[in-house]
Amino acid sequence: MEPNFEGQVLRLYIAGQTPRSIKAFANLKKICETHLTGKYRVEVIDLIQSPQLAAGDQILAVPTLVRRLPEPVRKIIGDLSNTDRVLVGLDIRPAS
Repeated sequence: MEPNFEGQVLRLYIAGQTPRSIKAFANLKKICETHLTGKYRVEVIDLIQSPQLAAGDQILAVPTLVRRLPEPVRKIIGDLSNTDRVLVGLDIRPAS
């Protein structure tokens, strides 16, 4: 990560390639490309492969999106299909 990165740093926690996980990733990608063009980084963490990583962000359900930066940390649980809720949850102004 570049030290002067000015954007959203997001982690999407999933559990395997389930339909909900795939839908959450597709929805997140669409939201980021529409509203955060070039100002985001997404890390996808599959808890089937790395279950120990759930503890760091206190993940209790999947899929869960965690905004690491800018602070404060924010979390959204679900498939991210409600774009307005995701934008409000991440404190992102909709692209005009």
